[in-house]
Amino acid sequence: MTMTMTMTMTMTTSQLRRGLGVRLPILAAAALLAGGCASGQPAASAPPPSAAAPSASAASTATADDTDADGVLAPPDRASNAFTYNPALAPDGARVDVEVDDRGGTTEVRLDVEGLLPNRGYAAHAHANACGPTGDVAGPHFQNQVDPAAAPGKPSTDPAFANPQNEIWLDLRTDGDGDGESRAEVPFAFTDRAPASIVIHEAETTGTAPGQAGSAGARLACVTVPFR
Repeated sequence: MTMTMTMTMTMTTSQLRRGLGVRLPILAAAALLAGGCASGQPAASAPPPSAAAPSASAASTATADDTDADGVLAPPDRASNAFTYNPALAPDGARVDVEVDDRGGTTEVRLDVEGLLPNRGYAAHAHANACGPTGDVAGPHFQNQVDPAAAPGKPSTDPAFANPQNEIWLDLRTDGDGDGESRAEVPFAFTDRAPASIVIHEAETTGTAPGQAGSAGARLACVTVPFR
């Protein structure tokens, strides 16, 4: 009887050890899985370094968009962004296109016209304000360095300030169809100040002499341009 009880206890102890030997690895695996779920994501799913988001410095290399504005000349009572103040010299229906290219420290401006008078010169400049029902609304020529002697009703005529390096001059001559184009590249870019329109003048060329620099006669037409 004693021998039988001893064998039964021995077998029970051996079976218990075998059972624990199977269960311990299973419990350890379950603990690892539980730890991964508690962290929100298993360690194996972490992205490799190459999949990381781009750095902030990469995004900072983007450049400003260029400007392209166009309009069809119309009298002030019908105009939206392109005005004619003298249809005899700047005909109703003529088209004006302006492109502005920021080149990082310099600026290129291109003016294209269609339907003005044929075989004629026109002086044109960038002005400080947007167009309005009269030519005066566009204000003075835009100057990168403003002439301190200029004032309302007294435009700058000093060649030190009224010149094609400090202003934007776009004088052009049309062909037999009244079409023409001009281009100006200036050694500055726009920051907190920028022009807002291109005005076409009556004179065929812009004056350059002292006391006349920048002068170009009456304002015939105007197109609003969002330079920045």
